[in-house]
Amino acid sequence: MTSTTSVPVLRPQRVAERFPILQRTVRGRRLVYLDNAATTQKPREVLEALQRFYSHTNANVHRGAYTLSEEATAAFEQCRERVAQWVHAPDPRGVVILRNTTEAINLVAQSWSRRLAPGDEILTTEMEHHSNLVPWLMAAKERGLVLRHVPITEEGELDLAAFRRLLSRRTRVVAVTGMSNVLGTIVPVPELVEEAHKVGAIVVVDGAQLVPHQAVHFGQLGCDFLAFSAHKMYGPTGVGFLVGKPELLEAMEPVLGGGEMIREVFLDRATWNDIPHKFEAGTPNIADAAAFPAALGFLEELTFEAIQAHEQDLTAYAWERLAGLGGLTLHGPKNPSRRGALISFVDEHIHPHDLATVLDTHGVAVRAGHHCAQPLMRRLGVVASVRASFAVYNSREDVDALVFAILAARRFFGLA
Repeated sequence: MTSTTSVPVLRPQRVAERFPILQRTVRGRRLVYLDNAATTQKPREVLEALQRFYSHTNANVHRGAYTLSEEATAAFEQCRERVAQWVHAPDPRGVVILRNTTEAINLVAQSWSRRLAPGDEILTTEMEHHSNLVPWLMAAKERGLVLRHVPITEEGELDLAAFRRLLSRRTRVVAVTGMSNVLGTIVPVPELVEEAHKVGAIVVVDGAQLVPHQAVHFGQLGCDFLAFSAHKMYGPTGVGFLVGKPELLEAMEPVLGGGEMIREVFLDRATWNDIPHKFEAGTPNIADAAAFPAALGFLEELTFEAIQAHEQDLTAYAWERLAGLGGLTLHGPKNPSRRGALISFVDEHIHPHDLATVLDTHGVAVRAGHHCAQPLMRRLGVVASVRASFAVYNSREDVDALVFAILAARRFFGLA
C-alpha cells in the first residue's frame, strides 16, 4: 500500500487572529487588507519581540564591552545567522544587513560598477521595479555603461529568446526580478543564471516579491546577489538583506564610510573591516533586525508547502472571480503556478485611483498607481492599475469582499 504525504492546510481565519491590526475596522467595516506586495502586517510574536528588545536589551552593537551591548550584538547577529539559514546561503559572512531591498541593490550597482569599463553592458528587463532599474541607470550614466532591456511577451512572461539575443560578451551584469510586483510573473532565474555565467556576467536578483512566497535556496537559484526585505515577509520595516557570494563581496569596495565598516583610520587613509561589516556603516536598525527571526519562526510554523498551496488556490479563485465581472483587464500569466499571489487589473471605465478610493470605503485596502514600474506601465499601455496582493491571512471571503466592493464602485459611478 502506497502512502501519500498530504500538504498541511492553512486556515487563514485562524492565522488572521494572530495579527492585532486585522482585528480593527476601517470606516465601520471589517479591514480587508490586500496590499501585501507593498508590506505585510505583523503577527503578535513579531510585535512582542520588538517591544522586548527595547524594554530589555536596547544598546548599540559590536562596540560595547558590557552586558546590554553584548546581548544586542548577539540578537543582531542571530538575525544574520537565521537569514543565512533561511535562504541556504553558504556563509553568514555573505549576508549584509541593510535597510531594504532598494539599498541592497544600490550597494551592488554603485560598488560593482566601479569595476566596469565604458561600453560594458548591463542587461535588465521591462518588468523591473524602479529599485532594480534606477540604480543601474545611475551607474550607467556615471561610468559610460550601456543598459539593455529584455522585453516581455503578450502573456506577461519574460521573453527568453530575446534574453538570449541581447546577452553578449559585453554583458557584465544581469539584473532581474525573481517575481514581478505588477504581473506576478515568476522568472526562471536558474535558466538566466546559467546563460549569464557563460559570458562571464554576474546576476543580481531582486527577491523582494519572490522570497516571501517561495522556499529559496541561494545555491540552487545560482545568482551572485539576492536582495530582499523583512517587511514583506511579516517582519518589521527598515530591515533588508543583500545575500552575496563571499568572494564577490570581498572584491567589492564599500560605498558608505564610517562606523563599523572601518578597520583602521588615519588622517590620510583608511582600511576596511571584514565582510559583511565593511558594508554596514553607522548604527544599524538593531531592534527591527532582532525582531525579524520571530517572523521567520512564524513562517516556519506555517510551512511553505501550506503557504504556497493556499496562495495558489486564493490567486486562482481571485482570477476567476475578477475575470467573471467583465470590463476588467487582468495583467500577467493566468496560470497560478506561473505567478505569485497578486493580480493587477484595470477597469475599463473607472480610473484605478478612483476605484481604490471607493474600495477603501468598504474596508478593502488595495494599491493603485504605477507600482514603481513606469516603463512596464507604458509597455502595458496604461498609466496605472489596481493591485490586489494576498498573504497567509487572506481568505476567499476577502476576495468576495473585493468583488462586492468593485460592483459597489460601479454602482457609485452609475455603471451598473
